[in-house]
Amino acid sequence: MKKNRAIVVLLLTAIITVFLCYTAGIGFGPTGTGAAKNIKTGLDLSGGVSITYQAKDSNPSAEDMSDTVYKLQKRVEQYSTEAQVYKEGNDRIAVEIPGVTDADEILNDLGKPGSLCFITQTDDDGNANFSNTGSGYALARSLDEIREAGSVVLEGTDVKDAQGGAFQSDKNSSREYAVSLTLTDEGKTKFAEATEANVGKQIAIVYDNQILSAPKVNEAITGGQAQITGMSDVEEAQNLASYIRIGSLSIELEELRSSVVAAQLGEEAISTSVLAGLIGLVIVIIFMILMYRVPGVVAGIALVLYTALVLITLNAFDITLTLPGIAGIILGIGMAVDANVIIYARIQEEIAAGNSVRTSIKAGFAKAFSAIVDGNITTLIAALVLMWLGSGTVKGFAYTLALGIVVSMFTALVVSRLVVNALYAVGIRDPKFYGSAKQRKFVDFVGKRKVFFIISIILILSGPVAMAVHHQTDGTALNYALDFSGGTATTVTFNEDMSLEDISSKVVPVVTKVTGDAEVQTQKVTGTNEVIIKTKTLSVDQRQALNDALVENFGVEEDKITAESISGAVSNEMKRDAIEAVIIATICMLIYIWFRFKDIRFATSAVLALLHDVLVVLTFYAAARWSVGSTFIACMLTIVGYSINATIVIFDRVRENLKIKTNKQSLADLVNLSITQTFTRSINTSLTTVVMVIVLFIMGVSSVREFALPLIVGIVCGTYSSVCITGALWYVMTTHKKEK
Repeated sequence: MKKNRAIVVLLLTAIITVFLCYTAGIGFGPTGTGAAKNIKTGLDLSGGVSITYQAKDSNPSAEDMSDTVYKLQKRVEQYSTEAQVYKEGNDRIAVEIPGVTDADEILNDLGKPGSLCFITQTDDDGNANFSNTGSGYALARSLDEIREAGSVVLEGTDVKDAQGGAFQSDKNSSREYAVSLTLTDEGKTKFAEATEANVGKQIAIVYDNQILSAPKVNEAITGGQAQITGMSDVEEAQNLASYIRIGSLSIELEELRSSVVAAQLGEEAISTSVLAGLIGLVIVIIFMILMYRVPGVVAGIALVLYTALVLITLNAFDITLTLPGIAGIILGIGMAVDANVIIYARIQEEIAAGNSVRTSIKAGFAKAFSAIVDGNITTLIAALVLMWLGSGTVKGFAYTLALGIVVSMFTALVVSRLVVNALYAVGIRDPKFYGSAKQRKFVDFVGKRKVFFIISIILILSGPVAMAVHHQTDGTALNYALDFSGGTATTVTFNEDMSLEDISSKVVPVVTKVTGDAEVQTQKVTGTNEVIIKTKTLSVDQRQALNDALVENFGVEEDKITAESISGAVSNEMKRDAIEAVIIATICMLIYIWFRFKDIRFATSAVLALLHDVLVVLTFYAAARWSVGSTFIACMLTIVGYSINATIVIFDRVRENLKIKTNKQSLADLVNLSITQTFTRSINTSLTTVVMVIVLFIMGVSSVREFALPLIVGIVCGTYSSVCITGALWYVMTTHKKEK
């Protein structure tokens, strides 16, 4: 790179960095377009709409209620990945959608859940079931009459899924907007018979006595897949698909009440998290400068760009951010250091080997490339699978994870490379500005493998033991939070409008003292004196004791206190989706590593190490009785991504050293050498990430702390497994095969 071009690169980098920071911090225009303050936030940070539906059937089955909760969850995900749906009592379902301040607006958008069916144009006697009014279609008679005439060919429960979007037309290769339907096995048979008998005629889709669409049947549809065309745009197609999905509920619902609820946490939660992030970022940048000198400065610029780009992109893609999400972004800042550490550690190795600075920079980026790409792509595969199959918190986590991976790779491989080369071109060429790798003492990690394996086995087995003990003493193996176990929702109308701070400082301690629940959740209904208090499941005596305490301490009238049992916001179906997504993601990662490293033993060792880290963290959850809620899922998924990335870095070095291995060098020495060479990266990356989380733990509110503490354990465990376990596992598998 020529000097003039280098100066331009540095100036452009400075201008772009300032521009992006200004955009993320302040934004443009009267509304601050692009600013972080405009990021859609969850109920815990900004509040939203709470809607309660009641089943029309007075005694719905538990199976139908569970199925309805799951389908409603899928329906509301179009508004936010962090929307929650859970059962309230035996026949009610609560829907909470963040970031909305107008209950009527969201109700009109969401649509009242009702019945869905598909009807023919005429009955067997030729009587019309619907007609074209000029401005749309309308029923010619009541739906009950149509049903009695046998003209209902498909019920909503026969539809498995409906997706709206833009599709390529088979006729003229143009784009058209349509709804793609997937039917159940029973629905497939019904629809095949109905379309075969009605070729050239219309079949109308009726939702709550309103005709949504009346497409013409061009041919018999026998494959269980159908398409409804004729939509004017993507939004119309997606709305129709949403109605079809919601109309396939197992039971009919009617709106009972709706309200706008305030944020569960005050402004303090946001301000302290942001401050923690800034402090952590500064500490990490200082550390990088001290360790890597000029490249450390470049890493600081890359991290600032990373942070600004992530915030802007969250805004642009309308991704809902909750408090655990903030923690995840701050954690991502720490993890984004990894790529820079790998590169700069390589540069220092090359300088220590006697190469020139220019050669070392070029070689450092080249040799670090495969480790960075493989580590990030492996984690990205997991994120994409979770986005595809996950729901609720899992899907929200996956979006944030994928975003962080893409941005961190860009800043490390593009921005850092350009700036480092530009600095060299303008005259910063002395090796002292880049540092030199110190010769590390050779450690026999492989030779100590039995000790490491025994420690890991003890830690892993301690988990089931702790869970068995707690199950006998406390009745539950793990300390499940409301998100998982459900509990009791107590609605209280106070005599005064209490602020969030008053609720937190005055009401919550009283509730905790009476119920013994240290993880009380509260919601304030906007514009009223109502406060919803969510606790663990309370007995009749505990409910009465709570009522008495509220009356005594706050002068509340007892008839203004009501209580309902609520289910966990994380339904069984969502748990199933999460488990399936993780299993498939793990298999995909295994296949990718197998493909890239041309050796199934690398892939197997990486997956076993991943499983090891998850089980060890689970042991700490069980032993310490940490709260297992929605943050538990995000925590475990973060550990999976961190673990696999750390392992890939070491295996990349093993692969590199295998190519230059001499006959005199034993396989054990090669593995030990590879671990020793990457030891600085392992420690520095873990240290910077832990620093971010520790700052978050110290300064964050309780919800953040319960997320941060197990993450610290997971990061430490991931470092231990990558250094002490993975290489040893691969060595054992390799030598065992040779012995055979």
